[in-house]
Amino acid sequence: MTTAILQQPGKTADKTPATPKPNRSFIHGLATNRKALTGMAVMAVFIVLALLAPVLFPGDPSRITAMASLEPSAEHWLGTTAKGQDVLALTLHGSRSSLFVGLTVGFASTFIGILVGLASAYFGRFMDEALSLVTNVFLLLPGLPLLVILAAFLPPGLGTVILVLVVTGWAGSARVLRSQALSIRSKDFVAAAVVSGERAGRIMFREILPNMASIVMGTLLACVIYGIGAQAGLEFLGLGDVSTVSWGNNLFWAGNEGALLTGSWWVFVPSGVCIALVAFALALINYAVDEVTNPRLRKIKTPKATERSAAK
Repeated sequence: MTTAILQQPGKTADKTPATPKPNRSFIHGLATNRKALTGMAVMAVFIVLALLAPVLFPGDPSRITAMASLEPSAEHWLGTTAKGQDVLALTLHGSRSSLFVGLTVGFASTFIGILVGLASAYFGRFMDEALSLVTNVFLLLPGLPLLVILAAFLPPGLGTVILVLVVTGWAGSARVLRSQALSIRSKDFVAAAVVSGERAGRIMFREILPNMASIVMGTLLACVIYGIGAQAGLEFLGLGDVSTVSWGNNLFWAGNEGALLTGSWWVFVPSGVCIALVAFALALINYAVDEVTNPRLRKIKTPKATERSAAK
């Protein structure tokens, strides 16, 4: 027997309330992620100290200010070098050069990777084959020997270091971004944009690129870490401009002056710890981006935790 449900005019049938979906924005997700907050706090401290270095230690940080090889004290918090230079002043001023090179290399390498990856994935065929060939050539070249050769033959300076690191570091980001762009290229909304007659540039940068935000962010952070570490490695080998103050040059002079042999740990430890802390902070932010954008990495609350939060 079939029963009919009658409704009075002006009333609607009751609807089952939809289950709310956890739809957190990207910014809100990072703002509530402990790893992201820790990493950004560490980076903020380094950036503020780098900006305030000329105020805290005005003048030339390489000038001789005290006796040689003094241990850390109230007057010189991180001691002095074998030449009598203040280690804290060298470390703070060195952060300006190292962070500038790392950020410049990171943004430049990521930008080139975006252009190559999007063009290769969108146009395909001959363009994809040509760009993939160039990318594979740079990927197959040994990184450290190529860095050494280029740095040795080019005039020393920050511009040379940035150019060398960008030339040797863009291929990896281009390969990763191309793979992601290829998967998005096959989506229906991209095909609809092509059929509607949208220009190639608009489709690549307005349709495909916004859907690659998480992987672009991760690639950028990885390139910044690469830039800071590679610059320190080149300068430690003496292939940078030794007249500039940076974390890598601080380690270079510490090695040349025999700080390790004489037990002057305060000369080389601060710059090494700063490089490690910056890399650690950027890695934390990178992992937090993965957690926010990848549902599988998000922490799932247990039923007891959910009941407690609801009771509160």
